[in-house]
Amino acid sequence: MKLAIYSFLFILFGAITVRINAQETAKKPLNVVWISCEDVGPIMGVYGVDQIKTPNIDKLAAEGVRYSNAYSTVGVCAPSRFSIITSMYPARLGAHNMRTGNLNNYKTPEKLFLKTTTNIIDKAGHPIPEYEVVTPENVKPFTQYLRAEGYYCINDNKCDYQFNAPFTAWDHTLGSNLFDKIPGNQPFFYVKNLYTTHESRIWLRKDEPLTVFPDEVIVPDYYPDIPEVRNDLAIKYSNIEALDKEVGELLKDLEAKNLLDNTIIFFWSDHGGNLLRQKRAVGNSGLHVPLIIRYPNKYKAGEVENALVSLMDLGPTVMSLLDIKPPKHTDGKAFAGRYKKESRDYIFGSADRFDESTDMQRSVLDGRFVYIKNFMTELPLIFRNKYREQIPMNKKLIDMDIKGELSGDAAYIFMKKKPVEELYDLKTDPDEVHNLALNPVYEAKLIELRTALSKWQAEIDDQGFKPESEIIKGFWPKMIQPVTSDVKIEINSYGLVKMSCDTKGASIGYQTEDMIGKGRWLLYTKPIKIKSTQKLLARAIRIGYKASNITLN
Repeated sequence: MKLAIYSFLFILFGAITVRINAQETAKKPLNVVWISCEDVGPIMGVYGVDQIKTPNIDKLAAEGVRYSNAYSTVGVCAPSRFSIITSMYPARLGAHNMRTGNLNNYKTPEKLFLKTTTNIIDKAGHPIPEYEVVTPENVKPFTQYLRAEGYYCINDNKCDYQFNAPFTAWDHTLGSNLFDKIPGNQPFFYVKNLYTTHESRIWLRKDEPLTVFPDEVIVPDYYPDIPEVRNDLAIKYSNIEALDKEVGELLKDLEAKNLLDNTIIFFWSDHGGNLLRQKRAVGNSGLHVPLIIRYPNKYKAGEVENALVSLMDLGPTVMSLLDIKPPKHTDGKAFAGRYKKESRDYIFGSADRFDESTDMQRSVLDGRFVYIKNFMTELPLIFRNKYREQIPMNKKLIDMDIKGELSGDAAYIFMKKKPVEELYDLKTDPDEVHNLALNPVYEAKLIELRTALSKWQAEIDDQGFKPESEIIKGFWPKMIQPVTSDVKIEINSYGLVKMSCDTKGASIGYQTEDMIGKGRWLLYTKPIKIKSTQKLLARAIRIGYKASNITLN
């Protein structure tokens, strides 16, 4: 009898302890970590590619939700990342061309990317100078909404937004191992950008030991099965395995810091694959990306979500998961959390100027079918691009095409002129090499997607129809960058400080005396209180504008 009573009390006490612990955990704000990688489609082990071993990413998916239909808005980094930070379509706001210039806050360790837009010509034949995209006054980096709610925001270490990252967007940006910057008790949003799978790593890592060998790779139908292709695919696969190890190291770091139980982890790539007819492409090969979300306490562990999601939905989704209401004006919408919206019917993509090469394509995807409309049909599908031709297989394929040595599906992507419309069924043609646009069996689907694309372009007032030089004039009249007005500071007799700026859409950052010279600017959202003897610095910034002068109280 006593044993039974003791057992009952032990179970009761245990249940109470579990409940108390759960309540304590619930009171603790959640953190969010983004692991973003570069230039890789969903070709990891967990996405069914057994030739690539990705145990850490696979484990992340086993403990979280794997999204099967996630897509970028553009098949290249800067316009895609513009859509992620603003939650807006690049083609709506004139940010669709790649890239706008040598922006000061865009850095990589090797500084390999386009450094100037000098001598680049737009569709109208006008030269394109360096510039920054100026967004409408209501468009802000979504991280400002997080900072306004007390989240410490760190970008470690890439800003490539088509504008210089405002100093109000992040507490810290660039650098490495910035976890140490986070105050002990403050919830945080942390972005870790990993470069290992970037296009450039095909040639930069060519001497690294292979972990996947040429005879093991899967050659897409749009490539000939030749040694140069197999070798670069082996490098690509090996780089993904190296990426997986980096992901594993970051997860171990989170675990060592006791953060896994209170942190939502996102894993995603900024757009699709890094090889020819992948990066910069407007179809599935260029836009389809991996996306995994791991929640604390194994919530929804191992589930697969088939709903269509866009990378520009990431910001609103983070806000929604943190019980922060996303703004109404965004094209992106939350696909999880308190403010979850209805699922998308379509994904829309765009392709325009890429470095020195100009074209215009638009696409709509529904998860199975891909519709592409070509607006410059007189141009070949594969355009010349100095940057990507540093990849050996790309140079080889271009040379083979010139010599007439390609045939069948391998010759398909080297079409000299593009059809007005393309339609692909990913169920039967995952490599998008059999155009069904003229097949009467698919006429209904063709009309459906054509209509959807036309409506979308009208709704966003697609800026791709305008010469880039005209778009720039709208951003920077007379090619002079606008300047944000200086901050006005008012301090009443009680030490209450109010700040304002005459530039519409500007955000204000400030530093109190103990922060001056340390680089970090606090985001001003409401009046603050200071001592009468305390120094205060303030300045303002609007996206695409020069920052204001510093105002001292």
